[in-house]
Amino acid sequence: MPGVRKIAQVPSGVAVVADTFWQAKVARDTLRVEWDEGAMHNFSTTQLMQQFRERAKSPGVSVRKEGDAPAALASAAKTIQAVYEAPYLSHLMMEPLNCVVDLRSDSCEVWTGSQFQTIDRANAAKTAGLPNEKVQLHTTFLGGGFGRRANPQSDFVVEAVAVAKAVGAPTKVKVVWTREDDMQGGWYRPAFLHAIEGGIDASGNAVSWRSRSVGQSIMAGTPFEGMMQGKPYDPASVEGLDDLPYAIPNLAVESHQVDVNVPVQWLRSVGHSHTAFAAECFMDELAALAQKDPCQFRRDLLQKQPRYLGVLDLAAQKSGWGQPLPKGMGRGIAVHFAFGSYVAHVAEVSVTDGNIKVHRMVCAVDCGQYVNPGIIASQIEGGAIFGASAALFQELTFENGRLQQTNFNTFPVMRMNECPEIETYIVESEEKSGGIGEPGVPCAAPAIANALFAVTGKRIRRLPIRLTEAV
Repeated sequence: MPGVRKIAQVPSGVAVVADTFWQAKVARDTLRVEWDEGAMHNFSTTQLMQQFRERAKSPGVSVRKEGDAPAALASAAKTIQAVYEAPYLSHLMMEPLNCVVDLRSDSCEVWTGSQFQTIDRANAAKTAGLPNEKVQLHTTFLGGGFGRRANPQSDFVVEAVAVAKAVGAPTKVKVVWTREDDMQGGWYRPAFLHAIEGGIDASGNAVSWRSRSVGQSIMAGTPFEGMMQGKPYDPASVEGLDDLPYAIPNLAVESHQVDVNVPVQWLRSVGHSHTAFAAECFMDELAALAQKDPCQFRRDLLQKQPRYLGVLDLAAQKSGWGQPLPKGMGRGIAVHFAFGSYVAHVAEVSVTDGNIKVHRMVCAVDCGQYVNPGIIASQIEGGAIFGASAALFQELTFENGRLQQTNFNTFPVMRMNECPEIETYIVESEEKSGGIGEPGVPCAAPAIANALFAVTGKRIRRLPIRLTEAV
């Protein structure tokens, strides 16, 4: 075909080398490749979640234990159980993965948007067969990252070097993944299940909490495995639960770490992206069991947590919590700590003919000492949209070992006409500065889910939100 220079097998598959991207893509699309379907050819996310549910029925590895949660549950005046599911997610950066490599016999230069320069350089050197000092990596603008450009295997960088080797040094090649390549051949936020039980006493006070999480580790087998410090569980899978701030006297957190041959890695806000959904939705369920206002119920349990209280009260005040809304609308609240910062969201939603509309999100953040409030607002707003997109629209599903989603049409992001008004308020603080790029994400899903309960009287326990699955 015109412009095609070479067809090369590389460790990750088959590469078409051509003069232009479009020539390469058109040629690639005509290839007929016979693939070994491998051990995962029958893999199904529906079956996986069923397996997760069964696993959650048995005790997991103890992560945190205070008091006697089972005994307190047995003697509680009222109890409730809930199982929350979060799916695999794609990072879906606006700019798909790409990398330029200039490979010579004694040197290698790499140009790419990287969040992981040290690891990428070392992996490029290993692939090229050169010492690290002979490899130079130039960091370009990311075009979005959200963790995907910090891949533990440097997959797209290694692939570009492998293609350059296949072409033959000296050569300069640019490897570009299409959106479909990026989504269907990527590394994903792992799917997770959280089974939580809780109880209240006769006065409506929370007396017991036991949660069991089931999912894959993102640290095992990566350069960050050492952060597990010999623990039999991945700390990233339970962050947000292992430091649950509520003063519940009998509390247990358990973890089931499962091996699934789906490539997974960190996504913006990491474990908090699913633990906050489960924890903050369950707090609302406990509040309803106690017949108490969800905000006040949290306040009562956070009396020794002034920074949590600070953002909770600020978000409630600025949103007009407790004031009436038009018929068919409801408010939901969530509060969470992640990456050194405290954040609370209040969402206002409506449901019309089964369609969900998020009208407003009020966000309060305590990130300690700060310099530029505009950057804080933009990061919190972007995080809220990122989290709301996942909550409302996004899910990766596998059937017969194949990913079913391919592009924005089957894995949407929130559009401008769907985006709520977002207000951000900052707590003045002299505390140490925290992070701001990730903490805006976790509260979005539970705030929206809790607001939907206020409207419909039904609970959301599975993401993405589908009212037909509400209970």
